[in-house]
Amino acid sequence: MNDLLSTQIFWLAITFVVFEGADRLSVRSGRHPLCHPVLLAAPVLIAALLLTGTSYKTYTDATQVLGFLLGPAVVGLAVPIWRQRALICRLAVPIALALGAGALTAIISAVGIMALFGAPSEVLASIAPRATTTPVAMEVASQLGGVPALAAVIVLLAGVVGAMTATPLFNAMKISDYRARGFALGVSAHGFGAARAFQVDATAGAFASLGMALNAVVTAALLSVMAVLL
Repeated sequence: MNDLLSTQIFWLAITFVVFEGADRLSVRSGRHPLCHPVLLAAPVLIAALLLTGTSYKTYTDATQVLGFLLGPAVVGLAVPIWRQRALICRLAVPIALALGAGALTAIISAVGIMALFGAPSEVLASIAPRATTTPVAMEVASQLGGVPALAAVIVLLAGVVGAMTATPLFNAMKISDYRARGFALGVSAHGFGAARAFQVDATAGAFASLGMALNAVVTAALLSVMAVLL
């Protein structure tokens, strides 16, 4: 049994089955924000690791192929962006303004709130890139003196919460333009937001992908400049 628990195929199969089950529940709920597949699948996988006494390292080693495939999947997001290139070019100025405002707000709000609670510098450095993708956040946090693992957890939480709350929030604010909804979701909730946007509308998904990509670059650049100046 121990040999089976350490095999790659076993944990890959468990991951696929759990996520497929979570996704089906999400579909049956009408893609309700509280039924996000990641939100449903993560606790089940954590419970499986605890019950079998499997270390996280063993799990990550067994499922590293999924991490590798994440790269091509992200690159694939360029396809819907390219299809919307004419519209994106026409909206270049508002996109640039929204991107700058979103990136600055994400950094200042997160760091400011934590600073008010007296968080140490390591935590502030870890939370600053919370609106970027996990690889970018971990690298930026490391360069700022933060904790990469903590940055990864914060990014995960920010993405899940953003994907869960975006649709109700947009509806409450009467924001119906899928271009604006998608871009805002991509800037604030990175990959999770883009995935949620594609579930709602293709145009929203394209603009969410654009927001996610641009925000990762702009946030990393802003934090690098801030680190030098401060």
